[in-house]
Amino acid sequence: MARPTRTGKAHTARARTAYGWGTALLAVSLLAALPAPAARAADEPALSIVGNRTQPVFSRADAVHQQVDVETEVDSDGDGRRDTVRMRILRPKETDAGLKVATIVEASPYWAGGNDVRYHDVDVDVDGLPAGRRPAGGERVPGLVTPYEEQELEQEQGNSGLTAASAPWPGYTDNYFLPRGYAVAQVDSLGTGGSTGCPTSGGRNETLGAKAAVDWLNGRARGWDPQGRPVGAAWSTGDTAMMGISYNGTLPTAVATTGVEGLKAIVPISGISSWYDYYRAGGGVVAPGGYQGEDADILAEYVHTRADREVCRPVIDRLTREQDRVTGDFTPFWQERDYLRDADRIKAGVFLVHGGNDWNVRTGHFGQLWEALKKHDVPRKLWLHQAGHVNPMPLRMEEWLDRLHLWFDHWLYGLDNGALAEPAVEVEQSDFSWRRQSDWPARGTRDVRLWLNEGGLAPLPGKPVRQTATDRGRTVPAEQLVADPGTPRPDRLAYTTGPLPADLRVNGVPELSVRASLDGSSPYVTALLVDYGTDTRATAGTVTDTSRQVCYGEGVPGDTGCAYRTRHRTETADFKIVSRGWLDIRNRHSIERQSRVVEGREYRLEWAMQPQDHVFKKGHRLGVVLISTDHAHTLRHPAGTELAVRAGVSSVTLPVAG
Repeated sequence: MARPTRTGKAHTARARTAYGWGTALLAVSLLAALPAPAARAADEPALSIVGNRTQPVFSRADAVHQQVDVETEVDSDGDGRRDTVRMRILRPKETDAGLKVATIVEASPYWAGGNDVRYHDVDVDVDGLPAGRRPAGGERVPGLVTPYEEQELEQEQGNSGLTAASAPWPGYTDNYFLPRGYAVAQVDSLGTGGSTGCPTSGGRNETLGAKAAVDWLNGRARGWDPQGRPVGAAWSTGDTAMMGISYNGTLPTAVATTGVEGLKAIVPISGISSWYDYYRAGGGVVAPGGYQGEDADILAEYVHTRADREVCRPVIDRLTREQDRVTGDFTPFWQERDYLRDADRIKAGVFLVHGGNDWNVRTGHFGQLWEALKKHDVPRKLWLHQAGHVNPMPLRMEEWLDRLHLWFDHWLYGLDNGALAEPAVEVEQSDFSWRRQSDWPARGTRDVRLWLNEGGLAPLPGKPVRQTATDRGRTVPAEQLVADPGTPRPDRLAYTTGPLPADLRVNGVPELSVRASLDGSSPYVTALLVDYGTDTRATAGTVTDTSRQVCYGEGVPGDTGCAYRTRHRTETADFKIVSRGWLDIRNRHSIERQSRVVEGREYRLEWAMQPQDHVFKKGHRLGVVLISTDHAHTLRHPAGTELAVRAGVSSVTLPVAG
């Protein structure tokens, strides 16, 4: 199959000959008689680089708009033809005059909006949700959609030469990076918008669909303009970055794990590193925060916006069957969607960003990816902020654009600008100041083990005592169950320290080792790490500060190139749930398969909470609360399951910064 080749400047190589001196002298004479070649530097467009940074010398208003349908390697809709992905590009007009530029790509299933969907029922009977049952429940928007991603891009008509002066582009990359000599591109993920194929919520076909954009930019994939004419990317250097938030931040990691040539940098913001850990945890069905009843099939149904949607009906029905909402096991379905297993293939520099209060894409996703990158010595950088599932740019605008600019200039244009010389990690503290450090968890972090004793948390084990709680999580949220730990309640087990004599910074993964039994219908054991003490703390949300607008880039009609700063939404409360962790007791030995459980028999249970970076202030108390059903996350079995814990032989291990 013929593929387009990238066109470059014509060049001629002089061949050495074995002719005699006379021939050589004749050649010199002829060359001397020819007119001197004109200088080309002044004629050809070029990047402006000052201080090892690209400078804004190209016009956003005059940018060239291009639309391309790119052929992929897969046929996920089974129509006998390879799927295509729709790609929309803005590039400096000088690329039509010989300038070659790198490209920043944002692949997304959301550019064409979404559909109304109905979620699975999570209030289940003792037998659980029967396999294959169609979703039931209220209609909502899936959890991976952020307000930024809900913006719909107007589909433009015309040819590849259409200018984009009057076409606003979602986000800020066009305003800031295009003038500095970058192309920016959007890609409709498979099964969405102008693409063909089917959505599969992280399946291999979606990875290869987004990868095709990188291949086309490097001359390895075929593409066609809106008139069906073959088109290549003669203007592209081939060097590509991928960036985005949420689902858009998941696809960069997915593509990077293919090891595709030309992908030089990725910026996953609140992205998924393993889809099992988005919809499951510890062998159980565990929903993303705020989106009870969502699953892989629901998300695929939402983003399925391509034309001729019936062709994908069998594919989405297969998702419903294979995702397995009965056992919650780590099956081949989820193994296909685990990017960590291929982390050793990542060649791109990774700038990882996550929010400590993100209960949608939980912090475990950045934590385990960060560890995998360290294991395989992948160049990396981490930003950990105090907000939730949000765009970090307006929170810290100048610093964000500075770090991002350095990252892209270094990886895409090879500039020696110190992008890798500065501390690799920046962590926002509880007072909203930022700490720079060389790694995460911070160097010097040590494990501190506290025992769950009858009288509270202590550094030494106490007398073994059996304590019980009766599950009410089907109707009572965890936030109510953890309140007022000093008051005895029959529906939770609460263990706290005394007032802390000094600030205690926990950064890393808290781990539980508990001797416990369950007797009833719920298979879950849930652990909650709680900061007890009245304080004003950040929540997941942010607030727009309309008094503080910053103009960061070149505007066009409908897009000023300016944005308002945001600040953290805070609340004053007596406590904060800092971290959570869940275990299906049937999966106490392995998340891949269940083991028999005898009701009332004690088992040694070990599981992890979500990683966190949190300071428990002097005078506060640190607490661990154990329940069964977590109303906001787990399936909700009928109330009444008895959770019995053997205090004195159970413990929590905390990663404490020195």
